Amino acid sequence: PHAIERMRAARGAVDAHGNGALLVGRAECFLTGHPDPLNEAISRLKAYAGAGADVLYAPGVRTREDIAALVKAVAPKPLNVLIGWPSELTVSDLAGLGVRRISIGGALARAAWSGFAQAAETIANEGSFTGFATNVPAVDLNGFFSKDSKERRK
Repeated sequence: PHAIERMRAARGAVDAHGNGALLVGRAECFLTGHPDPLNEAISRLKAYAGAGADVLYAPGVRTREDIAALVKAVAPKPLNVLIGWPSELTVSDLAGLGVRRISIGGALARAAWSGFAQAAETIANEGSFTGFATNVPAVDLNGFFSKDSKERRK
C-alpha cells in the first residue's frame, strides 16, 4: 500500500516536472528470499503499473519461465531484467522472451576490478608483470570509447 502511494506520488511529480524521466516500479522479491517470488513480483509489478510506472523491474529473476511469466503479466508495459552474473541467457534470448530493457548492475565494474586484482596479485605474489599480457592496448580502448554505440557493435 505505501509503495503504491509513493508510486502514484512519483507519477504525479514526473508528469508535473520530470520532462523525459522514466518511472520504474521495482519488486525485489527474487532477492529477498520471498517464499513465492514470482507471484509476489507479479502482484507488485501489476500494482506499480496501475499506479503509473513506465517500466517494471524484478531484479534477480533468472529462469526463462519466470521471465516469460513476468513479461506476460506486465504487458504492454516493458520489463527490465538484471543480468549481473554468468548466465546462459543472451541478449537475443531475452529479447525473444519479450524483455525490453536489460540492466547489468555493477557487473562490468566487477569484471574490470577482477582483472585489476588478478594483475596486482601476480605482481605481489610472483613479482611478475605477466598479468598485463591480456590488457587491451590503450589505442584500442581510446578507439572503442570514441565510437558511438552503433559503431561499437561488430
